[in-house]
Amino acid sequence: MHITVEPRDDFAVLHMRGEFDTYYVPEMQREIDALIKAGIVRVALNLRFVKFINSTALGAMIKASKQLSGKGGKLVVSRPSPFCRDIIGKVGLDRVVSVFDTDEEASEFLQQGTARAAKVGAPPEEQASTVLFSPTDASRIEHFLPEDKRQTSIPVTHEKLPMAWSGAGRMASLDQSGLRFTWNGGASGLSPFAMSQFLAIGTDWRVKFRLPLLMKGYLEAICTISEVEERPEGVKIGATFKQMDDAARNGIKQYAADMAFLKDELKKST
Repeated sequence: MHITVEPRDDFAVLHMRGEFDTYYVPEMQREIDALIKAGIVRVALNLRFVKFINSTALGAMIKASKQLSGKGGKLVVSRPSPFCRDIIGKVGLDRVVSVFDTDEEASEFLQQGTARAAKVGAPPEEQASTVLFSPTDASRIEHFLPEDKRQTSIPVTHEKLPMAWSGAGRMASLDQSGLRFTWNGGASGLSPFAMSQFLAIGTDWRVKFRLPLLMKGYLEAICTISEVEERPEGVKIGATFKQMDDAARNGIKQYAADMAFLKDELKKST
């Protein structure tokens, strides 16, 4: 990662580029310490070109926010990349560090405290929260989907997926026992009732998903549907992990540990 310091009137913008992980935390801290030594305690982190950020880096941002606040200053985020925006929303970092869509809004807030922080909205379709799913019993596709709807409905991806048909849901939660996701039916043409029959309790599904704080591709597992809730806009599904490889199991374990760490850090800061 590369950090460029842009001094302004009485604050500074740190333009960050690349992958913000554990290795580069000390570099950011050195820049923060140097700014404080120079009497600058209001800082904006421009994350426009940060394509990955992990839990240690997020923890370092919380620490820097507390450090600057202790000096009467402030830390904010400006122009977060889609990945960073998604992670910030997931972990609740925006409760501690204000997020702005532009450097100008961040500047106005740091200088006058009048700009309104941006709402951390939903990420684009092909982001870390996408869950791809396909039945282990292919006959379900033939039974529930018309022939012209049996093409995969997954969002654009560079990965080759070994699935005859795949739905794309939005992950709601994840732990070591299973996951929950919502599905609006995509291009299937199914009603919420038909979706609930398609994804019936007790059926097994192959799922592929990403873990936001781990820089990996899709992890895979076999799940058994344990909960189905019909909604006006689709269904909410609960699934219990039935089978997965060690990489997926270890990834989920690390994700759970990262989230617990961040929640603890955020609790200390609010």
